[in-house]
Amino acid sequence: QVQLVESGGGLVRAGGSLRLSCAASGRTFSSYFMGWFRQAPGKEREFVAGISWSGSRTYYADSVRGRFTISRDNAKNTLYLQMNSLKPEDTAVYYCAARESDRIVVVPDRYDYWGQGTQVTVSS
Repeated sequence: QVQLVESGGGLVRAGGSLRLSCAASGRTFSSYFMGWFRQAPGKEREFVAGISWSGSRTYYADSVRGRFTISRDNAKNTLYLQMNSLKPEDTAVYYCAARESDRIVVVPDRYDYWGQGTQVTVSS
């Protein structure tokens, strides 16, 4: 199994940027499809972005495409989410998740491991 720890959240003004990191430990990081999800108060957890084992394939929710970039460094066992042009509606707890199958899935319960989350707050 793999353990995941997110960092990099915080408070930022609209239009600003943040970079989230997700440090993995345990089983080989490169064996997992990785995803970023977010959950706002009173809302369901939603898919934000995903990346394949090698990093060659990336996927984005329509709401973040063109503003967010997912990447991974398998040598450092770390997943990243660069978030630019942030909007108040991006405010949420952001989670990284790992899935053993190298196929894109946007449903949260199809992921095997989760981090504890990091809060992102965008003020207007």
